[in-house]
Parts: sequence; C-alpha cells; structure tokens
Amino acid sequence: MTTFQRARSAEQREHRREAILETAAGMLEAMPVAELSLNELARRVGLAKSNVLRYFESREAVLLELLDRAEGRWLAELPPRLEEAVTADVAAERAEQLAAAVAASLTDERILCDLLSAQAAVLERNVSAEVALRYKRAATRHRAVLTDLIRRHLPETGDAAEQLCRHIILVTGAVATHARPSASVVAAYEADPAIGAMRIDFTEYLRTTIATLAAGTLARAS
Repeated sequence: MTTFQRARSAEQREHRREAILETAAGMLEAMPVAELSLNELARRVGLAKSNVLRYFESREAVLLELLDRAEGRWLAELPPRLEEAVTADVAAERAEQLAAAVAASLTDERILCDLLSAQAAVLERNVSAEVALRYKRAATRHRAVLTDLIRRHLPETGDAAEQLCRHIILVTGAVATHARPSASVVAAYEADPAIGAMRIDFTEYLRTTIATLAAGTLARAS
C-alpha cells in the first residue's frame, strides 16, 4: 500500500475520488457486486479503508455513483439504436422492435444490470439521506430521458410512457438476477433436464417481457 498523503486541493481530491471510482469499476469487470468489498477496494486504490471513507461514506455510496454513471452512458448510446431499429408504421410492431432494441442494448451492459439488480435491496441500504437524494435525483433525470425515447417511438403510450419506463428498469434488474445463476444452481440445471428448463436467456427473456409490458401499456392507453 502506498503512503497516504492528504489531498490538499479540490483538484487533488477530485482526482483521488475518480481513482476510487475507476478502481471499483475495474473490479466489477471481474466480479459481481456482492463480492466487491470496501477493504479490497481500499487495498487496490492504495489507501487505508478509513481514507477511502473520506471520499465515500460507504461501499454502497461508491456503487450508487457507478450505477448513475453506467445508466447515463447506456442512455447516451441508446437513441441511435432505437432510430435504426424502430421503424414500423403499426404501433404494435414498433413496440416489438423497441423491446428487441432495448434488450439487445442491455445484453453487453453486465455491470449496469448487476447494479440495477442490487439497487433497492443492497445499494440503497447503507447510505445517508443526502447520498440517497443525490442518487434519486440523478435516477429521475435518467428516467426522464428513457421516457422521452419511449414517447418518441411509441407516442401512442401517451402519459403511460413514464410507467413503461419504470417497468423496464425494474424488470431489467430482476431478469439479470435470474439469468445469471450461481455455480451450484447451474450444476443443478445440468444435472436434471427437467429443472434445466427453468434456466432463462437474458436477452430473449428481457425482450419478451418488455414487449409484453409495452403491448399492455398500449392497450391500456387506448
């Protein structure tokens, strides 16, 4: 571990804060959220755990910020994918196209999906009201972006586009959890073909779920 030296300037503090976030993001490339510990994060950054806590009040605060950034990057890349994919004249067909494009866009976003799956049960449980408020405000901005995209491609949803947006985020986390089972559950699937049928493919299951939600939203809106 390197010798800790207090960051004196705002620039130095921000640099150290970014180093913590970048290190945590790198760890998530190789491990699930549940395995990322504050002790190991501090070791990899080269700081004492107490010094990491000068910049983030908890492990969960670090992960909430990573979730905010991951969702922002995903939404920044989503518009051109939807423009290319959602082209049908009929609303029902556009709903299917939108579902397929959104599911495909999330397939390579393993870290984002992992963080979404842990958001309510884990990440929001060990943070102050201040951190929670900052994250929820950012999440509200992200939801507004996704809602606007839904309205652009499925204007028939009207005011219900916001609800469809919330549904998409919720089911993404849920499907991600079930589509990436533990090693013991995978072994159980392989041992018994009857229960192996319960195993789901992330992209296909998310596509059909979003398509069903979109179809229901269109039906209710009409």
